[in-house]
Amino acid sequence: MTSTHTVPDATAQVPRGSDFARLTREIKAAGLLDRRRGYYLLRMAVNAVLLAAAATLFAVLGDSWWQVATAVFLAVVSTQLAFIGHDAGHRQIFRSRRHNDLVGHLHGGLTGISYGWWVAKHNRHHANPNHEDEDPDIEIHAIAFSRAQAAEKRGVHRWITKYQAFLFFPLLLAEAAVLRLSGLMALWRRELRNPWREAALQLVPAAAYLVAVFLVLSPVKALVFIAVHQGLMGVYLGCSFAPNHKGMPIIAAGRRLDHLHKQVLTSRNVTGGRWVDALLGGLNHQIEHHLYPHMPRPNLRRAQPLVEDFCARHGIPYSKTTMRRSYAQVLRHLHGAGEPLRGSCTGSPQRCLSGLVDDLQGVVEEPVEQAGARRGGLEGGAEAGHRDGAGQGRGGGVRAEQVGQGVRRGR
Repeated sequence: MTSTHTVPDATAQVPRGSDFARLTREIKAAGLLDRRRGYYLLRMAVNAVLLAAAATLFAVLGDSWWQVATAVFLAVVSTQLAFIGHDAGHRQIFRSRRHNDLVGHLHGGLTGISYGWWVAKHNRHHANPNHEDEDPDIEIHAIAFSRAQAAEKRGVHRWITKYQAFLFFPLLLAEAAVLRLSGLMALWRRELRNPWREAALQLVPAAAYLVAVFLVLSPVKALVFIAVHQGLMGVYLGCSFAPNHKGMPIIAAGRRLDHLHKQVLTSRNVTGGRWVDALLGGLNHQIEHHLYPHMPRPNLRRAQPLVEDFCARHGIPYSKTTMRRSYAQVLRHLHGAGEPLRGSCTGSPQRCLSGLVDDLQGVVEEPVEQAGARRGGLEGGAEAGHRDGAGQGRGGGVRAEQVGQGVRRGR
């Protein structure tokens, strides 16, 4: 199932709200919507210890290249903190919105991701996953999730889309920075409630982070530390989110589905043991999470067999696969979406990769060739001017402006 496919009309037109009500009764009867405060308190305590360990390691190592290892460790810790912020945004931790928001804002400050901006954006995604014109997660400048989107790309975005399957993971290196900047831009455009609070939570921790890094490390090491920390955090976040919906059906603009079908048909689960739950922050149970966003993370694994069995009984396609295969499906879909832009490399990854290398060489060589042509013109003009001037010298005098004119003509 890929996102180049759209949801069939027959499915889109059948109201099935009663099915979801029956499933919800089963979920409630199993106690899977009950809060798990003890789990979250333990998880947050572990994260606090890991963050303190990262800070201690940073202080002890000082101005050393071993700090690159600290940056890698901090990228993992930062992403785990972001998972808690995600759960707070869905009110999974407490019943009180106020208490969830308190946790969410705190973790937003620690990760550099604006909690207020992210919650608003993420709620739009949950309301209409993979829905054209309504899901912000499939409206990305540098990536196309359908051939129609690919055809609309222009300039450098069109070139990226052309080879997006090869560039997808490198692009994720910028994901954390993009999330930070998006929050700051929303703040600048006055789109956030309580802008002073948002400004304080974004700018003060960021300033403290930069001061600490440049105070302890030399400028070069500091820049490397920041690049590794933010880059790997972006890759970790992107690899946690990408398998969830990318490559799944896209709902055409103007089409409506009931909640059950809308969430199940556009989501994909990633199978694996509890280590996968910990690694991906529970987002590997994406179907259950989208059906019940406020379900606590540790209950998603218990809900999974109930939801899968219910879908089987009601003839609703339920998608799940391994982590490796999920990434393969995502890349295969991205490759297909960009296919019309590639032309001759259709169907051959080797030829497409060769085309990518050729394009990159062209981007690099073209300015070099142009510079060489300018130098050649300059030298040729100067040489011609010199010969002319020498001849005139023998004839009774050299005029400097003639040499200068020869150089200008060469340019």
